[in-house]
Amino acid sequence: MIVIKTPTQIKGIKKSCQLAAKTLNYLSAFAKPGISTQKINDLAHQYILDHNATPAPLNYNGFPKSICTSINNVVCHGIPSKKEILKEGDIVNFDITTILDGYFGDTSATFAIGKISPSAKKLIKITKEALNLSIKSLKPGKVLNDCVGKIIQPYVEKYKFSVVKELGGHGVGLRFHEDPFVYHFDTNRDKVILKPGMVFTIEPMINASPDHRVTLDQQDHWTIRTFDNSLSAQFEHTILITEKSYQILTLFKK
Repeated sequence: MIVIKTPTQIKGIKKSCQLAAKTLNYLSAFAKPGISTQKINDLAHQYILDHNATPAPLNYNGFPKSICTSINNVVCHGIPSKKEILKEGDIVNFDITTILDGYFGDTSATFAIGKISPSAKKLIKITKEALNLSIKSLKPGKVLNDCVGKIIQPYVEKYKFSVVKELGGHGVGLRFHEDPFVYHFDTNRDKVILKPGMVFTIEPMINASPDHRVTLDQQDHWTIRTFDNSLSAQFEHTILITEKSYQILTLFKK
C-alpha cells in the first residue's frame, strides 16, 4: 500500500533527507586513497549522531554497520571494514539513510578515488545522467514506469551498459522501505500512477557491461556483486511528487 504523506510528514521527511544529503557531502571529502571503509563508516555514524539522528542501516535485518560502502564490482550493500582500504583508481558508492525524529531520508552517490580509468569515469557520468533524466520526467498523473524504467534502461544500454534488475528503488519516509517498488528497467509490472504526496527513491544500479546479473556473497549474505566482475555505479535521490511537478528532497543545501 502506497502511503500519501501529509504536510506534517513531508516536513519531517524533508529534514531527514537534508541530513542524509549533508552526511553524504561531508563524507565526500574523505573519499581518497588510503582510508578504510570502516573509517568512512565511523565518520558517518558520528556525524549522524551529532545531528540528533540515527543511521537506519545499523542492525536493520542484522546489517552490522551504519552505512553501505560498495567498491568497484560491488553493486550495493557493501559492508565497511578495517581491511578494506580505498586505493587509487577505485570507484565507491556511499549509501546513507538517516532517521531524524522518526522520519527517513535516503541518498547515495558514487565517487572516484584519485585518478580513475576513462571507462570508470564514463560509467559514473552515464549513471548520474540516467537518474537525472528520469527525475526530470516525473509529474503527477504519469505512470511511474514511463518516468523511470522506460527512460533509464534505453539510455544506459546505448553505452553497452546494463540496469541491475533484481534490485530497485522504494517508497520511503515513515519506514526504511515502503511501497512502491521502483523498477529501473522497462516492465509491465509497474503500473503505479504518480500522485502528489508520494515519496520514493530512484537509485539506478548500472553495470559497465551488457550483463545485468548479480551474485550474493554467501558468507556475509549482504554484499551483492556483478556476475561478471564488471564495475557498477549507483546514484540515488529521495523524491517528492508535488501538486504540479516533483521535488528532490536529498539535494545538498548548505
